[in-house]
Amino acid sequence: MLTATLSPQAKNQIQEFALKQNLLTLHNRINELGVAEPIVQQQGLDRIVVQLPGVQDTAKAKEILGRTAALEVRMVTGHGTRSDARNYDPRKIEDALKGIIPAGSELLYSRIQEPLLVSKRVVFSGENLVSASPKPSQQGGGAEIAVSLDSKGAGSMKLTTRDGINRRMAVILVEKGKKEVLTAPTVQAELSSKFVITGMENLSEASDLSLLMRAGALAAPMEIIEERTVGPSMGEENIQSGVNSTLWGFAAIALMMMFYYMLFGAVSVTALAINLLLLVALLSMLQATLTLPGLAAIALALGMAIDANVLINERIREELRDGNTPQASIRIGYDKAFGTIIDSNITTLIAGAALFMFGTGPIKGFAVVHVLGILTSMFSAVMVSRGIVNLIYGYRHNKINKLSIGQD
Repeated sequence: MLTATLSPQAKNQIQEFALKQNLLTLHNRINELGVAEPIVQQQGLDRIVVQLPGVQDTAKAKEILGRTAALEVRMVTGHGTRSDARNYDPRKIEDALKGIIPAGSELLYSRIQEPLLVSKRVVFSGENLVSASPKPSQQGGGAEIAVSLDSKGAGSMKLTTRDGINRRMAVILVEKGKKEVLTAPTVQAELSSKFVITGMENLSEASDLSLLMRAGALAAPMEIIEERTVGPSMGEENIQSGVNSTLWGFAAIALMMMFYYMLFGAVSVTALAINLLLLVALLSMLQATLTLPGLAAIALALGMAIDANVLINERIREELRDGNTPQASIRIGYDKAFGTIIDSNITTLIAGAALFMFGTGPIKGFAVVHVLGILTSMFSAVMVSRGIVNLIYGYRHNKINKLSIGQD
C-alpha cells in the first residue's frame, strides 16, 4: 500500500494558483461590460475582498459570485423515458438505481428528477466555449442559450454527433462536486461549432447560466464569511465635483455657442442637451455606476459633440460668404460637414474599441461611456440639430434673407 502526500510547498502553490484563478473569474463575472468597476483584491492567504458599487440586489450578487459552476457535455448511455431515442432501456435504469452501473458510465438526475446513465467521457467542456448568448426559445415558452465552440470543441462535437444521431446528449452543470443534468435533448443532426442548449425556464435563468459559462468556473469553492453595505460617503465629494465640472462645462459651452453663433448656437446647445440625455439614458439601461472615469468620458463626449456643431455652423457660414441663399447654405453646409464628422468619429470609435478590448477596470468603463457618447453625439449633431433648423427655417422658403448665425 502506497500513501502519497503533498509537501507544504506544493500545497501553497496549489492554493496560490486557485486564489489567482478565482480573482480573475470573479472579475469576469461581475464586470463583463466594464461599467460596474468593482474592486476585487486578495486579502491574506485565503480571502478575497469584493466591493460592488451601485449593486441593489445583494442576494443575486452573492449567488453569482459564489457559484463554482462548470459545464460538461456527455452522451447518454441509458434512459427510460423516450422510446424513440437510442439507448432506451428501462431495465438498465432499474439496475442502475439498485447500484448496478455499467463501467464507463455514471447515474445522474435531471432537473425533473429523471434518472440517466451518462458516459464519463466529456465531449466538450466550458474551456472550449467561445460564446454563450441567452435568447427566447424558438419553440415557444422558456429560453435557450446559443453556443459557439472553438476548433477543438467543434471537432469533438462533430465526431461524436456524426455517430450519435438519435442519441441523447446531456448538458451537465458541475457545481461543488454535485452534477445536475440541465437538459438531455436528442441529437437530430451532425453538430459542429454552433448550436443551442434548451431547457431553461425563463430568460433570466438563461442569462445567469450563460454568464457563468462565459466567465468560467471557480478553481476552488468559496464561502461568503462577511457582508457589509456602506453608503457612498467616501466618494460622494469626488462624484459631486465631477458632476459640477460637467454642468459648469455644459454652461460654458452653451454661453459661448449662443454668443458666437446666436440662434444656431442655441440650436447646437439644444442638440447637446439631448445628446447628454440620450447618453445618460443608455448608461441607465446598462445599469452603469456613476464613477469618475465615467464622468470624464461624459465631459469628453460633450466637447466632441459640440465640435461637430461648430464644424456645421462654420460650413454654413462659408456658403453664405460665397453668396448662396440661406436655404442652400443650410443644405450644403450640413451635407459637406456630414462626411467630415463621420470620418473623425470613426477614428475615435476605433480608439475607444481598442481601449475596451485591451483595457481593464476603470479604463474599460471609460471606453464604454466614450463609445456610447460618440454614437449619441453623431445622432444629435447631425439629425437633431438639422431637424430643429428645418423646423425654424423650413416653412419660410421665400422669406429668409438672413440667418441668425453671427456671420461677418
